[in-house]
Amino acid sequence: MAKVTIPKIKEMKETGEKITMITAYDYPMALLVDQAGIDMILIGDSLGMTMLGYDTTVPVTMEDMIHHTKAVVNGAKNTFIVTDMPFMSYNISIEEAIRNAGRLMKEGGADAVKLEGGVEMAETIKRIVDAGIPVVGHIGLTPQTTSKLGGFKVQGKTAEAAKRLLADAKALEEAGAFIIVLEAIPRDVAKYITENISVPTIGIGAGPDCDGQVLVMHDMLGLFDKFVPKFVKQYLNLTPEIVKAFEAYKEDVKSGAFPEEKHCFTIKEEELKRLY
Repeated sequence: MAKVTIPKIKEMKETGEKITMITAYDYPMALLVDQAGIDMILIGDSLGMTMLGYDTTVPVTMEDMIHHTKAVVNGAKNTFIVTDMPFMSYNISIEEAIRNAGRLMKEGGADAVKLEGGVEMAETIKRIVDAGIPVVGHIGLTPQTTSKLGGFKVQGKTAEAAKRLLADAKALEEAGAFIIVLEAIPRDVAKYITENISVPTIGIGAGPDCDGQVLVMHDMLGLFDKFVPKFVKQYLNLTPEIVKAFEAYKEDVKSGAFPEEKHCFTIKEEELKRLY
């Protein structure tokens, strides 16, 4: 399987082939996503909640993102890898945004970076792209700024709000973003945006008419149960199975059933006699 590239991703929109993206945060899961032939991996700042136990994505640092990106890059050789720029890593100045985006590429090994925001982030995105760094945009529900949005709420539910989202998408397209993530917006609005921009859209809670879809790995595998968004399809529910395995291990150790003879190493008899 050949490495997925930006030209390939753009071609998929042109031909109508849906784009697949899954979040992954570590080496073993990246290996499995790569083996499954998924087109893109997102090292999302959602790792703050799924991997680090925070209540939001806000505390996630550049060092966190670089650390996890390195692990994913080591595991996924054919998948196109996008890394989130964490909160306040691109908001203070354009120069700092370029520097941090460069770190995710140079130190982490990402193929592209993703940042949240619409019209207000267009100039920053343009400058990052001009520096030679591919950018994925993200509009609609933007988790880093949920306090401003009033929580995890669907966006674009009025005609005026939908028009603002289209304006955001067009601004990001013009700035050079090669993909735009649409999160938690009505399906008809996502369809309208997708049909009116030339770059691919990736939906998460945005309906079936986007050019592709992304899900958080822990949501789709039943590994994160603090909350499950309406838009998640759970393909497995691994949490109870894993807990059951841990409980069985505990019982085996307590009872002496583990380890068995087949799990043990041996020493030659003559060496054993010399020992005693």
